[in-house]
Amino acid sequence: MSAIVEEPDGFYEPIKVLITLHEGMDTMDAIGPMEVFSLALHDKKVKESKAFRVIFAGKEQNTMTAQNIPIRAHIDYDEAMKRIGEIDLLIVPGGGTDNKIKTNNQPMPLIKAFSELQKKNPSRERSLMSVCTGSLFLAEAGILSGLAATTHPDYVTKMEIICSNAAQRDMTDRCDVMEARYVVNNLRFELGENYEEDNPYVMSRKEYKEHQRRRSSVGVPTSPIEERANSGSGRRPSSARKGSMSLKLSNMRRESVLKRANLRLGGLRVITCSGITSGIDGALYMVGAMVSDDSADEVARVMCHDWKKGVVVDGTDV
Repeated sequence: MSAIVEEPDGFYEPIKVLITLHEGMDTMDAIGPMEVFSLALHDKKVKESKAFRVIFAGKEQNTMTAQNIPIRAHIDYDEAMKRIGEIDLLIVPGGGTDNKIKTNNQPMPLIKAFSELQKKNPSRERSLMSVCTGSLFLAEAGILSGLAATTHPDYVTKMEIICSNAAQRDMTDRCDVMEARYVVNNLRFELGENYEEDNPYVMSRKEYKEHQRRRSSVGVPTSPIEERANSGSGRRPSSARKGSMSLKLSNMRRESVLKRANLRLGGLRVITCSGITSGIDGALYMVGAMVSDDSADEVARVMCHDWKKGVVVDGTDV
């Protein structure tokens, strides 16, 4: 298989996204986010201002999904391991996870290597996103220790068991498993002092649990995000990083590498998405975080998709 090709000149150097492939995975888990990133532009009037470049990595040249759809990989896992330092965002689809977890086969080693890379080099922003039961890979790897996460509603109990076993095995904190569209840890917004009041998409674990308690007692149909958004708070514009990390010096943000290094996983942004189509929502969040809210809104418009927001817990801007 071919290696990652050099990027053409453009508006910005695209943010590199690597999507893992494994036999029996759900097609939409990979194709949904890929569609979002393929449409994201820095400037909707400039087609050449592509914000992302998506790369597929697989064991074989073609990977058969649960829907009997073959997806062709750009690179194999050996090449992905060699070039992992170039990746800004790693996406792990779900489906067919049981056998991979039992045998510790790919994408498990790649996920662990990506997480360890962030802890060794916290000066660079990296993000890890799972879709549907892809979160079970992260749970088994111990990456979700002390974080909050979600998964497909039918697999919440299984994920809690895996997280509990991983915590006992590694002698670490347990994961707080939530039922939400997506859950983000270690966000990267310049939020300001009053971010919790200004941004309706930021919710602490305490707020989330209080919402769940009220919903179960009175049958409130709205999601925690809708409830907060309807309270009158407006969303602050994102001033997150634009472009890939090679532009770090020219797009310098006021942040402390030391502070990030002291965060869990070296400040690795971890986002877990629930059901299959929630990967589209999670990908839209990443576009908003890494490019702009305007870009994410435009992608949602083009896709005719009603962007359902998730939960950002215990956010710490660094």
